[in-house]
Amino acid sequence: MVQKAKILLVDDRPENLLALEAILSALDQTLVRASSGEEALKALLTDDFAVILLDVQMPGMDGFETAAHIKRRERTRDIPIIFLTAINHGPHHTFRGYAAGAVDYISKPFDPWVLRAKVSVFVELYMKNCQLREQAALLRLQLEGGNGKSVVGGGKESAGLLAELSARLAAVEEQAEALSKQLDDESADAAAVATAAHLERKLTGLRRALDALEPGTGGGSASMPSQN
Repeated sequence: MVQKAKILLVDDRPENLLALEAILSALDQTLVRASSGEEALKALLTDDFAVILLDVQMPGMDGFETAAHIKRRERTRDIPIIFLTAINHGPHHTFRGYAAGAVDYISKPFDPWVLRAKVSVFVELYMKNCQLREQAALLRLQLEGGNGKSVVGGGKESAGLLAELSARLAAVEEQAEALSKQLDDESADAAAVATAAHLERKLTGLRRALDALEPGTGGGSASMPSQN
């Protein structure tokens, strides 16, 4: 069963949170509320999120300050942030949002369909990264040999395992390729395209490591690609 991605909604106004939940409910993911920057940072201590929708104008710690804290933490610095604001102070205000680490800056009232589409892209990228990490973890476990045995040179059982790993990786590669084509066709945000490209590079590294384990390739020295 595929685990749902978590989306963090940060706004000090309950009616705005309710509206965001209504818009994003169609994505069928886990929506987590936070009514302040402090509450958002607390949620980020324990849970992993695919994307953060962050209101700019909040009492106390505003959206810019909250984003700065998020980007300073190693655990959360790569989570995409979409700023939402009810006011527009011009290009300087927008630039400040991007400088704070946002991947997008949307003024209210916004088109619900556009917001949902933007969020869905980052959710899909997050899910593909999760699948990639799972495949890498499985491959690493077999390389280390939990029972003292290696997948390299292990006969029929090892060949079957390699075939299963290759098939799983191929499925992720196919989905990632389709997503990249979709992003190109839709002229998506540069941040989404860059994230998809990073995912494809990691997939390529994992494929090379797996191919190195195939019989006759001298795969005993294969090393795992970095998952950063």
